Amino acid sequence: MHRFLRRRMFAWIGVACAAFTIPVGALAQTCTVSMTAVAFGNVNVLPGTAVDTTSTLTVTCSGGTGGGQRICISIGAGSAGDSTSRLLNGPSSSTARYELYSDAGRTTKWGSWQSGYDLAGVQLDVSKNSTTNVTVYARFLGSQQTDKAGSYTSTFTSNPFIQYANKSGNNACPTGGLTASSSTSAGATVTSSCNVSATNINFGTITMLNSNKDAQGTLSIQCNSSLPYAVSLSGGNASATDPTRRKMALSGANVTYGLYQDSGRTQPWGDSAGVNTNSGTGTGASQNMTVYGRIAAQTTPKPGTYSDTIIATVSY
Repeated sequence: MHRFLRRRMFAWIGVACAAFTIPVGALAQTCTVSMTAVAFGNVNVLPGTAVDTTSTLTVTCSGGTGGGQRICISIGAGSAGDSTSRLLNGPSSSTARYELYSDAGRTTKWGSWQSGYDLAGVQLDVSKNSTTNVTVYARFLGSQQTDKAGSYTSTFTSNPFIQYANKSGNNACPTGGLTASSSTSAGATVTSSCNVSATNINFGTITMLNSNKDAQGTLSIQCNSSLPYAVSLSGGNASATDPTRRKMALSGANVTYGLYQDSGRTQPWGDSAGVNTNSGTGTGASQNMTVYGRIAAQTTPKPGTYSDTIIATVSY
């Protein structure tokens, strides 16, 4: 009997597998933010008009997905502010109001989700591996004539502040768990300034100069709050050195008159500093000074209209 050895042949079929991973860095994103100082420069507050300037906020992102990043940008109140506006701190505990906006019309405040100031931050989409500049619109608010002259500043510590994530659908701000911030500042210099205007002194119609003839006019002086000033009156067209001997003239003839600081006409008003000038301290509002005029008794000249021009100078 033949015995057969049966051999079973097995064919091994194998599948070769290789493990692979997606590097974390390929999806991770890093963003930074910076902002130039808000510089209003020299500000004359006396006209009461607003002063505008701008600053540039820069966001730079690297990594992330092809869809880019959604950036939520907050700017807080800075080192001073209240429910009305941001504030600049100035001399002697004085403050000046200003504001930051996201639009050129300066109607929408740029606020902060992070700090709670006004809440209205700005949502920005930034492309992958890119830098985006955004304009911040600033305004030194008007109607601040009572601000004292001097330097005003505010600091933003860890502001502007951004919160961000890879853009995904309509993920609205604030979104993401990643954050970044930087610091900046705002500043203005309120300049020392004064304005002056005057009403005429009109002695009216006079027939004879055989007694004193009195009239008066008004100077309106506006100077910065707490700013000392002095007001001098020139000697007129005849350059009179004696304030009581000015001349109103007509074709070679003249009428002698004087200008005074008091209604009794005892304190002449001239242009010798510290001797016969008048002085005051500004409030930011217009302050009136009365100029008292007198034509003393004298020989009556020929008929006609006599006049003189006086220059009022405010020194501060």
